[in-house]
Amino acid sequence: MKKAIAIVVVLGIVGVLGWAVYRKVQASQTKVRNNERGRPAAAVALAPVTKGVVRDIGIFSGTLSPKSRFEVAPKVTGRLKQILVNIGDPVKKDQLIAMLDDDELTQQAEQARAELDMAKASVEDAASAIEVARSAVEVARKEFDRLTILKQKGIASVADLDVAEAKLLSSEATLKANEAKKRVAEALVNQRDAALKAAVIRLSYAQVRAEWQEGDEKRVVGERFVDEGTLLKVNEPIVTVLEDGTMTAVIHVIERDYPKVQIGQEAVVTTDAYPLKTFSGKIVRIAPLLKESSRQARLDIEIPNSDRLLKTGMFIRAQIEFARHDDSTLIPVAALVTRSGKRGVFVADEAAGKVTFVPLTLGIISGEQAEVVEPPLSGRVVVLGQHLLEDGAAISVVEAGEGPRPVTGPDDKASEKPEGTRTGAGP
Repeated sequence: MKKAIAIVVVLGIVGVLGWAVYRKVQASQTKVRNNERGRPAAAVALAPVTKGVVRDIGIFSGTLSPKSRFEVAPKVTGRLKQILVNIGDPVKKDQLIAMLDDDELTQQAEQARAELDMAKASVEDAASAIEVARSAVEVARKEFDRLTILKQKGIASVADLDVAEAKLLSSEATLKANEAKKRVAEALVNQRDAALKAAVIRLSYAQVRAEWQEGDEKRVVGERFVDEGTLLKVNEPIVTVLEDGTMTAVIHVIERDYPKVQIGQEAVVTTDAYPLKTFSGKIVRIAPLLKESSRQARLDIEIPNSDRLLKTGMFIRAQIEFARHDDSTLIPVAALVTRSGKRGVFVADEAAGKVTFVPLTLGIISGEQAEVVEPPLSGRVVVLGQHLLEDGAAISVVEAGEGPRPVTGPDDKASEKPEGTRTGAGP
């Protein structure tokens, strides 16, 4: 009997506990449903998906350099007598830039000329001596031949023939010696002539000229380093000459942009000196290496500068168009979000009052616009408030100058319309 009572008591307790659990679960589910029905929609702003042109443009900063630059310097030591140009003066090819004191160089040239004249006189003396020696040889040879014939006839003695032979040999030796002297004198003339030419060249170095190999266009004096009266050493610069009819913009590109650049690519250059003016240029040189310290490569952009507005050392900005896509699908960059490791946008279903997360494959991102490569996209996307959203979340659209506008579904009843908002499925 007691056992039966105990069983009934236990069953009663289990029943009470089961009923309590059931009521709690039912209350919880009811609360969840109530919360779902009453959960406020997230306020968002939308922007349309558009079609248009998108460009991949790189913007780089750099410095202007002249197409060529060289220093005009003397080739000999001397005191600077006169400078004929100043900073900013135009310079022609082979134009006289400066003059050195040339008194010593002039004296050296005159001395070399005098020594050359002496050497030439020695050649003339040697030539005269050769003629005399040649005549003496002819006379001695005739005498020797005559005595040889007389000796054969028994008229002349052996002693007379020996004397004639000795005179002939002596005359020939004298002739050879004079010929050797002439050769020495001629060599000395060549030496003195070379010395004179060297002295004349050194004298010409007293006139310092602007010399370059290619082109006859005018250039300009960029810097002046010394004043008149300065004692100059060899190769000590006097002025710098710049070729500024064409300028070179030197910029550097990072590793990511390096494969995009190529020779002949056009660039638009601007500078703070002329904020309302642009200059056109082309890439003419690309460094075949990236510096390890900066991971950047040098690019040279050649810019025509016929009006001489651009100056050496100016800071510039260069815009290079890497790519251009027409009729592309474009979205605001502000619409991009990442969910579950995927980058995409929330596309608004304004009729249903919900959003759908769409992962995207992006192309060019330029400024505030991004190109959508895949999938096809249309309608409007969330650009503000998307941090509160998940796939399928309810939304209320906020238009410019308005408060939240609830977006109702087809089964919802229109609520009262507060001031500053509007209802309806459409925008």
